[in-house]
Amino acid sequence: MGEEPLIRWEWIGNNGPLIRELVADNIIMALVPVLVGLLVALPLGLAAVRWRWLYQPTAGVVNVVYSLPSLAVFIVLLPITGLATRTTVMVPLAFYALAVLLPAVVDGLDSVPEHVRQSAVAMGFTPARRLLAVELPIAVPVVLAGLRVATVSSVSLVSVGALVGRGGLGHLFTDGWQRQFPTPIVVGIVLIVLLAVIADLLLVLIQRWLTPWSVARTATRRVTQGAARATARPAAQSAGQLAGQSVAGPGRGDAA
Repeated sequence: MGEEPLIRWEWIGNNGPLIRELVADNIIMALVPVLVGLLVALPLGLAAVRWRWLYQPTAGVVNVVYSLPSLAVFIVLLPITGLATRTTVMVPLAFYALAVLLPAVVDGLDSVPEHVRQSAVAMGFTPARRLLAVELPIAVPVVLAGLRVATVSSVSLVSVGALVGRGGLGHLFTDGWQRQFPTPIVVGIVLIVLLAVIADLLLVLIQRWLTPWSVARTATRRVTQGAARATARPAAQSAGQLAGQSVAGPGRGDAA
């Protein structure tokens, strides 16, 4: 790229509408597959927890799809979904999201203590009410951890679709490379990182909103630890003073 500067700010100003369009396209093609993956992972995860024999074959099939190179899957889908369409990009990303979310849903439901389930049954909860009021709220932190991974990965993987004509911000990569012009490449990288960070922060806020008890528990733990440290310091100082006095006492007696 020779003497070309890394950033030409005038290019960013002149191409604002294009950049906004690509950002919106990237967001849609990243979030829709994650939502589809979540909608499929929830009932599959519930079924896998209910019938354990179902989990291994289902996870095996999903993991095989996850191991396929994204570009190869895009090419296979071209005759079916067409060139430069969102569907060509979103279908593989939905499978990738499902491969991350299915284990997260199963692990989240498995994290519910058995005595909690039994308590809900003893209180007369129906299976549906127990699921919605007890099991899913406890499973939320684990499920959202998987959702964060799936979302950040999807935001990044959309750019690969630029090689088949529809890649959101990935268009800036191919355009900059073909013209030996680094500004679009840098802009694309920065915007993808920003989108991933913003999506992750939003999911963290959603988790805190859905699980306020976990935030309160963390705050209580910090207060308890702070109080323990504050109590331990004077105790240590007193112990040190007593030790000093016990050492100094025999010295005075010997001198007498």
